[in-house]
Amino acid sequence: MSTAEKYDVLVLGSGTAGKLAAWTMAKEGRRTAVIERKYVGGSCPNIACLPTKNVIHSAKVASLVARHQEFGIEAGTIAIDMKRVYARKREMVDGIVKVHLDKYHSSGAEIVCGDGVFVAARTLQVTLHDGGERTLTADRVFVNLGTRAMIPDIPGLREAKPMTHIEALDLQRRPEHLIVLGGGYVGLELGQALRRLGSRVTLIERGSHIASNEDADVSHAILQLFRDEGIDIRLDTRVLSVSGHSGGEVNLHIQSGGTTRTLEGTDILVAVGRTPNTTGIGLETAGIDVIETGHIRVNDRLETTASSVWAMGECAGSPYFTHVSEDDFAIIHENLNGGHRSTRDRLVPYCVFIDPELARVGLNESQARERGIAYRLASVPVESGWRPWTISEKRGFMKTLIEAHDDRILGFTGFGPEAGELMGTVQLAMIAGLPYTTLRDTMFAHPTMTEGLKSLFMAVPQQIQHHAGQAQQT
Repeated sequence: MSTAEKYDVLVLGSGTAGKLAAWTMAKEGRRTAVIERKYVGGSCPNIACLPTKNVIHSAKVASLVARHQEFGIEAGTIAIDMKRVYARKREMVDGIVKVHLDKYHSSGAEIVCGDGVFVAARTLQVTLHDGGERTLTADRVFVNLGTRAMIPDIPGLREAKPMTHIEALDLQRRPEHLIVLGGGYVGLELGQALRRLGSRVTLIERGSHIASNEDADVSHAILQLFRDEGIDIRLDTRVLSVSGHSGGEVNLHIQSGGTTRTLEGTDILVAVGRTPNTTGIGLETAGIDVIETGHIRVNDRLETTASSVWAMGECAGSPYFTHVSEDDFAIIHENLNGGHRSTRDRLVPYCVFIDPELARVGLNESQARERGIAYRLASVPVESGWRPWTISEKRGFMKTLIEAHDDRILGFTGFGPEAGELMGTVQLAMIAGLPYTTLRDTMFAHPTMTEGLKSLFMAVPQQIQHHAGQAQQT
């Protein structure tokens, strides 16, 4: 082992929390290095959030163009050029990576490109991509390892070389018949996008609902949307075995309702969950404990079991969203400067970028019932506001849960155009502790999507029966 080089701060992984830690600590005058094995900036700008939304927007444009006559526009033959869809995404990613490199340069943080392994407490040995090794040690270490897509243990699946989201985002051809394994958010986003870009799509879900973390009415609305767009949804279906090669010809032996059959396709996209990148890097050598799920054990201040070592983002078991990873670092940084922030009781929003969007913050009905929380429910169709009429996007609904015994907002779900933007307004009201009547009585600009919130909060029942679960209007 080479002589250890001394730093004030080491960051293992340059994902959202990791890069923020590196830039911030370096700007504060600390000698800082970040070790990154592949993607500068982490998954979000390279192979996940942002490139996914880029491709999804191309698919949205394709959908609108296909509806051209509805908008009074005549157009000639429409064709999808997947190479240009890819080029647009690649141009965006390259631009964002350059922004990240510029930030490293301006902050003074050093990027060490290679594979890092803990060899002692707060000490990493790095096998450099350009050859050689370096040993780095620091007073503080921040671990931001991220996660990777899981490939389920189905006979023949690995041998078929299926796509994950990474390969799907690099497609420069149109899959003739894409089979998506998994009805979660990744499968829904990419399945709809590739359908709109011209592929035949079959989605297989082992459970009885797609988007299984959502209420039944939300799952049903998405199911109906996908079926209307020509996506074949197979619920309560297990894949028994796979043969062939993804990208050419594949055969899936599936079982549903006691019946087995063979499903033929050209490509497979696996989207059944993610697992932390915590194995094989010597965490145990550094005194960093890992729990059964593979996540690093942390307390509510994101401190690990090793002194002066913190874990952030998905590898720490935080909800798998970029904005949560960013908040993880904000918590750590504030606490290092005398603060008392915690991961407990965070109000975590999220948005699924299908079209129309699904956005939620706070409790949904299923969670409230499980916890025995009494609530009032209001639900209105998206078309109760006028903006959806002007853009011919009237599919969807909004609903909110209001605390039964006062006017506190417990949660909001939006399934409709610009649902993520609508959610932000409600989230701010929830954080501020404002009663729902504030949004009900606010004068919003007309005609905007936000104006539709008035219709929602005007529909909240006023008189209720006090009992756990949904509180009914009397």
